[in-house]
Amino acid sequence: MITQDGPLYLGFDLSTQQLKAIIITSDLSVVYEAKVDFDADLSKYGIKKGVFINEAEREVYAPVAMWLEAVDLVLHRLVEKGTPFERIRGISGAGQQHGSVYWRSTGEQLLGSLKPEESLVDQLKEAFAHPFSPNWQDASTQKECDAFDAALLSEETLAEVTGSKAHHRFTGPQIMRFHKLRPEVYRDTSRITLVSSFLASVFLGRIAPFDISDVCGMNLWDIKAGTWNKALLKLAVGDDGLESLKGKLGTVREDGGGSMGPISRYFVQRYGFSPDCGIAPFTGDNPASILALPLRPLDAMVSLGTSTTFLMSTPAYVPNPAYHFFNHPTTAGLYMFMLCYKNGGLARERIRDALPKPSSSDPWATFNTHALTTAPLGQSTLSSPAKLGLFFPLPEIVPNVRAGTWRYNCAPDGSNLQETKLRAAAQQDTSSPWGLIDDARAIVESQILSLRLRSKNLVHSPSEGLPPQPRRIYLVGGGSLNPAIARVVGDVLGGTEGVWRLDVGGNACALGGAYKAVWAVERRDGESFEELIGERWRESEAVEKIGEGYRADVWERYGKVLDAFEEMEKRVLAGEERNK
Repeated sequence: MITQDGPLYLGFDLSTQQLKAIIITSDLSVVYEAKVDFDADLSKYGIKKGVFINEAEREVYAPVAMWLEAVDLVLHRLVEKGTPFERIRGISGAGQQHGSVYWRSTGEQLLGSLKPEESLVDQLKEAFAHPFSPNWQDASTQKECDAFDAALLSEETLAEVTGSKAHHRFTGPQIMRFHKLRPEVYRDTSRITLVSSFLASVFLGRIAPFDISDVCGMNLWDIKAGTWNKALLKLAVGDDGLESLKGKLGTVREDGGGSMGPISRYFVQRYGFSPDCGIAPFTGDNPASILALPLRPLDAMVSLGTSTTFLMSTPAYVPNPAYHFFNHPTTAGLYMFMLCYKNGGLARERIRDALPKPSSSDPWATFNTHALTTAPLGQSTLSSPAKLGLFFPLPEIVPNVRAGTWRYNCAPDGSNLQETKLRAAAQQDTSSPWGLIDDARAIVESQILSLRLRSKNLVHSPSEGLPPQPRRIYLVGGGSLNPAIARVVGDVLGGTEGVWRLDVGGNACALGGAYKAVWAVERRDGESFEELIGERWRESEAVEKIGEGYRADVWERYGKVLDAFEEMEKRVLAGEERNK
């Protein structure tokens, strides 16, 4: 039993498949945790992996009632663990990005008059004009995305204004389709919230404003102007007019900290929260991930899971249709840069499984041996051709190409780029210099070269005399446990302070929310998130150095072929049917 009497802070993560809650102390120690797994605990809703799927329309969506029931259930589980709710001074959290929730005009009234003896789901069932929220996996909005990309003349201009080109999952195209299919339901909608502001609203007892970072995942917010883009609002709802949608969206809170107000009386009376507990702004899951450690500008986070995600905070706003820019969730003047790839672990595993099976119990043993013993770019000598490849078991987002595998060679300086073929295992001659064992290193190089290519204009020199590159690289996800991958990441991306593995036990988003709550409540005037959390964060308990990082000679070799890598992507893109 924990007997301390200091303040506590609560962070949530409302993801696709779970609602997690984590409680920490002022010194960032985790003291209580609980979660609700939607498939296991709330299967009565008929969902699978947290969602419904309409294959015919490529729709993916979740029942809002399930989330409400999960809130009461996760808090009940914290009660069973003896959580002293009266000591919780602040709450924040994360919601899956891009999802939208549609409230009736009675919704706010119902939020403010909840009775402690009844459940949230029973009391709020009439609060919503539409019972479902589109999920980030939804792909039903291609026509709407085309319209958004054209609205400002090009996807480049849309990215310049909103931080991203149009994407299926983004809230603006989703609202446009919703309005088109359900105009009467749209008109019955009083307010539209994101998943993050929906959850904040439940705890606040009234509709919460959007978070300054999460709002950037809508294709509606003009990041540089700091306001809604009128042309895009009007596009989304047509004849109903931009003022209609502007009123439903409400305001955007620019300060990521502080309190939006005290917790709803419902939670004070039902669970024993202090009436002085403040509700800080909730943010999206990706911005919350970047808060799970005090990431400095030029530090980068690479998630090596089923997909590959690259996150970095930067003072430079350099948008491009190939990636995403968001306002930083806590620090004005900083931006969050994000790359997301479908092909991550699946592509690496496919190469692994094509190699001879290892004699040890480690399924990666053969792959790692070849990845580490193969020279950078597969060059047997510094004058040998460099090997470059693209390995996409699934259609990729970046670049936007079909599934397939392409292998190329080029001169060490990047010139003379030519497509080549994989040499058959029994073939002895070297007319095709690419053998199967070369794929082990090439697949990792390919994925990380794409990160370097797309982040090169966002990094600068960490110190005098060094070329532009990340300062420190943190790896998370299953691939972070692989020493060969860590080595190649450092070889290609650099990292003057090395490559590190971050372990937060799968709770990055909830933990980032809890850290945000600590900073929101305890910050001094002008004290940044990085300053406060950085002083209290115990690096030795969360990270481990696993790679040397920047090695000048190797890093420069990759730099010489970066243009060739980009040219290879362009040639493959040119082969797409839509580009012919």
